[in-house]
Amino acid sequence: MSHDGVGPRAALRSVAFLTAGMLAVPALAGCGSDDPAGKPLAGADIARTDRSGIADGGTLRWAVDTVPDTLNTFQSDADATTTRIAQAVLPSMYRMDGRGRPVRNPDYLESAEVVGTEPKQVVLYRLNQQAVWSDGREIGAADFAAQWRALSGKDTAYWTARNAGYDRIEKIERGKNDLEVKVTFSRPYADWKSLFTPLYPKEVMGTPDSFNDGARKKLKVTAGPFTVKKVDTGKDEVTLTRSTRWWGDPARLSKIVLRAVPHDKRISALSAGTVDLAEIDPAAARRITAAALPRSGSSPLTGPGADRSAADALRSWAVANGSDEDAADEEISARKKLRKKMAKYARQQKALGGFEVRKSLEPAHTQLALNGADGPLADERVRRAVARALDRREIAEAVLKPLGLPAEPLGSHLALSGQAAYADGSGALGEQDAKEARALLADAGWVPGGPVKKKDKEEKAAGSEGNSGSESEGGDDGTYIVGEDDGGNGDGGDDGKAPRDSGTGTRQLRQGGAPGAYAPRGTAAPARAGNARVAKDGKALTLRFVLPSGPGSDTLHTVAGRISKMLERIGIGTKISKVDDESYFKDHVASGEYDLALYSWPATAYPATDARPVHAKPVPAADGSLNVEQNYTRVGTDQVDQLFDQAVTTLDDSEHRALLRKADSRIWAAAGSIPLYQRPQLTAARKNLANAGAFGFRTPVYEDMGFLKKPAGGPGAGSAGPSAGD
Repeated sequence: MSHDGVGPRAALRSVAFLTAGMLAVPALAGCGSDDPAGKPLAGADIARTDRSGIADGGTLRWAVDTVPDTLNTFQSDADATTTRIAQAVLPSMYRMDGRGRPVRNPDYLESAEVVGTEPKQVVLYRLNQQAVWSDGREIGAADFAAQWRALSGKDTAYWTARNAGYDRIEKIERGKNDLEVKVTFSRPYADWKSLFTPLYPKEVMGTPDSFNDGARKKLKVTAGPFTVKKVDTGKDEVTLTRSTRWWGDPARLSKIVLRAVPHDKRISALSAGTVDLAEIDPAAARRITAAALPRSGSSPLTGPGADRSAADALRSWAVANGSDEDAADEEISARKKLRKKMAKYARQQKALGGFEVRKSLEPAHTQLALNGADGPLADERVRRAVARALDRREIAEAVLKPLGLPAEPLGSHLALSGQAAYADGSGALGEQDAKEARALLADAGWVPGGPVKKKDKEEKAAGSEGNSGSESEGGDDGTYIVGEDDGGNGDGGDDGKAPRDSGTGTRQLRQGGAPGAYAPRGTAAPARAGNARVAKDGKALTLRFVLPSGPGSDTLHTVAGRISKMLERIGIGTKISKVDDESYFKDHVASGEYDLALYSWPATAYPATDARPVHAKPVPAADGSLNVEQNYTRVGTDQVDQLFDQAVTTLDDSEHRALLRKADSRIWAAAGSIPLYQRPQLTAARKNLANAGAFGFRTPVYEDMGFLKKPAGGPGAGSAGPSAGD
């Protein structure tokens, strides 16, 4: 889970967002125009290059969020960097293709198939005969068995974060020879391809001590194109070096250095030449794009001083040279500071000219979460009213269109467009319709223009400082109110949308003015038309909207503002609270201290397994508390749980997809969470870096990454940045 760069991600099988790479696979059947799964909205943007064009050697310096606390992806404190390292140094039986679907990894697996279903499901793995650990030992059944025992959940001495799938295995045996591994399940398991990715050696999984502590800061035995050389917490970096035991295509790079760089420091790191690859936010992307634009005159296009007009410059000169000595000294000091900032900015922009922005869509989606545990949103009708008020396409366009990315609202909680389980299930909830939203509120007892208790009015006034519908800061607590009561009658027309075109090139205003009066096309309707606050039992409906406040959360603030305005149109107010990133999930989302919240979930190729805890019906625990698993909305139904249970045991692919799509429709109908859009993925990459960037769905192919060869007789593209042997 994430909220644009903040929050724990170890919950799902991916541990973090499932990054992607460059895996060439044949087209799969069943992806025609009649397939509801559709196609990915955006492909990978990685400067794909044939290996023959890449230099041998060099160091890729890759910005990451953290130096991980553990190298064991199955522990609770594993993070995105843990996953990235595991992808480069450990076996994976399956990895993600460009459509977010699992495909066999031929470097480790010759074949894998279900060879029996009665009386038990049996899967036979045939391993690549060249696949060996870095100590020379063959990868085999002993490693599979050790991982199963560690993750089965039967031995509580293992500090495991998850055991889904492994708890369904009955036994693991050697097949006809050392290259065959036979796995027998006690119960059918549709997501069996999710298992043994990554696969750790028996030296790590064999005992609780080695599992719990042995793989936290080092991996003595690996089996990938790279191996872990050092985890240096002092330098905040992890160094991977080319493996001499790797049997596949040899890695083009000599080293990969994963360097922890905060998102708000990445422009500085890129311009200083300390990193070559980094995920960035839209503001940083704009700077890199601007660095490639031609400049006219001496004024900068962006940065300090870019908005200074000639009049501003003249006024500054006049003050600096005026008779008021104090004002002149202050202005001279300010001018010096500005010149320093401009010079620094110019140097950075020059250095950023060696980079480009590679963009795609992340295998993750951002959702609006509605806390159904208590308060107004415990009523399904109110949740559905909130959902029906949202124009999800407008929200997606606000985030993605300025970035030049496909701006399509997401239609599924369980998959993204192109993935096997995807289908647009939003019809179970209904389209955006303000009139229907207000009807749902009225049915739940929330009516416009109802009496509001004096105390409630005073509280609102104190929080909004007299706000009349627009956002306003409400003191030092990071909160502000949107959508205050204006005493109107709530009559917003027959559909609650913008005034309709009269057919004469103008729009008829239904609020105020003489009957039949017209205004030119584009004239806004009166600010308070049709959005009188709704109230019940003397209390106006105001929802707590909690957001993170740290760097990288600007997009969420934009989205929250749009949502608040949409809710205001149906009479719902929002009290927006901006909280520290560190406390956002723990103290608000996970603990249920919110009404509305925005955060993201990673996509997975195995939603029957991985998405179930996100949508499972909360159940009372033995101590009287509520066990919500990862369902932070606290909204769930028995039917959804049953559909997940059926899907995870169904080995027929078509039936499996149908059950998941049915479950998604029921999740839509319950309106506990509203998928909004697939998250943008923006990556700054050195221009001569190939096969790396915005991976989209694909799992990275680390051995293919590298720097372009320098053309003979000239500096060429490879002159900027690391070269072979760096």
